[in-house]
Amino acid sequence: MKVSTKPYGVIEVDERQRIKFPVGLFGFESCRDFVILDADRQPFYWLQSLEVQELAFILVNPFLFRPDYELDISDNELKDIEISSPDKALVFSIVTIPADGGPMTANLQGPLVINRELRIGRQAVLADSRWKTKHNIVEELAAARKASC
Repeated sequence: MKVSTKPYGVIEVDERQRIKFPVGLFGFESCRDFVILDADRQPFYWLQSLEVQELAFILVNPFLFRPDYELDISDNELKDIEISSPDKALVFSIVTIPADGGPMTANLQGPLVINRELRIGRQAVLADSRWKTKHNIVEELAAARKASC
């Protein structure tokens, strides 16, 4: 299918990259149909809205820089997207890159959880005080590398 994207213009996308968010994302509840695209720089991805070309989010796997990351999500929330075991889930954090040159951060308090088989997802809210909306990715990646040495 052809998709108009913010980062790449009009491109061809495989239907298997399509993700439905039945209740949308926080602040963007009316947008429910997205595709996940590889970004030019790994380990990042784009979450591109199919409804609004200008709406695209940068994503990252939070376990890359926070191996201790834990998702305490109620079974009820996961039931909505039919996840019965962790191996069915993809987890992403939304990345913010400030225009003023500030540090690149990831939202670990509001992860995106996606059923990899059914390609449906939701944004969760974690109550654990360790997880904030702005985690400095570069600092935490350096700390994770140092801890594993």
